[in-house]
Amino acid sequence: MTAPTISRRNAIMAALTTGFTPLLHAQQGTAGNWPGRPIRLIVPFPPGGGTDFLSRTVATKLGEATGWAVVPDNRAGAGGTIGIAEAAKAEASGHTLVMGQLDNLVIAPLFYKNLAYDPQRDLQPVALVGDSPLIYVVPTASPHRNLGELIAAARQAPDSITYASPGAGTITHLSVELFAHEAKIRVRHVPYKGSGPALADTLSGQVHMLAASIPSVMGQLKAGKIRALAVTSAQRNSAVPEVPTVAEQGLAGFDVSTWYGLFAPKGVPQSIIQRVNTEVNRVLANEDTKAAILSQGGEPRPLTPQALGQRLQQDTRKWHDAVAATGLKLELG
Repeated sequence: MTAPTISRRNAIMAALTTGFTPLLHAQQGTAGNWPGRPIRLIVPFPPGGGTDFLSRTVATKLGEATGWAVVPDNRAGAGGTIGIAEAAKAEASGHTLVMGQLDNLVIAPLFYKNLAYDPQRDLQPVALVGDSPLIYVVPTASPHRNLGELIAAARQAPDSITYASPGAGTITHLSVELFAHEAKIRVRHVPYKGSGPALADTLSGQVHMLAASIPSVMGQLKAGKIRALAVTSAQRNSAVPEVPTVAEQGLAGFDVSTWYGLFAPKGVPQSIIQRVNTEVNRVLANEDTKAAILSQGGEPRPLTPQALGQRLQQDTRKWHDAVAATGLKLELG
């Protein structure tokens, strides 16, 4: 067989180039003609909680600012891991995002033996929305007026104090285990399937204390049906400025916060990731958005995708070491 002539060879190459060009553009992707359809924002928890509130706030404000159709989609279950797994498997077109948080991206990999995703392998950070401390509350009829009194009672009668959390292996659960470890007390954990039932049993006095996110207890706190003992961040929170920190009450250096951030499936073009990051950070600078997040105990924290990725790595190391220090052993999922 004779070799093709120069002209025939050029024709073949031209045909091949023409055929592959659309495919190459599709794979590389740009933000120029994106989004071509509504953006699905997976919310890995039920409606009504803190993650749902932040997700809907961001979706609404982002839509108003850009004209994009951002549609929240609640996919709850297994401590948020079901929704995260669904996002990790989605096509990398930039039309699926998920509101991840410390629980399902840092804590879950420490305890779930059959987790369907690896946060650092299957997802890429897009934008941090905000962070929030946890809050420790007791029924108003509780004899414990502050954290010091609760610690004293726990030291006098080890394992007599019970505390509720929205679930085993959550940041709320781990925060109390870390607090008990540093306070040198023993308390008993009573896990629930969500903040709602945990709060209900706290209100009825069936458990002594509840560890929860600020948004999940804000209504009952304002109504005077529960009393706050402490927030877990290094500084007081602007939504409940009258509530002292754990560190203020004898455990210097205690600092636990959860965070909420947008993530995308691995492989979404960087141009799209950067565009979403820019628009989210612009929305977070809006006074109405800041006020909405602050009212629920959150703090807007705009970061670059790279900085969010670094925070994910740092917190993974931090909580791996903290779990080892407390000796907590769980096997979930």
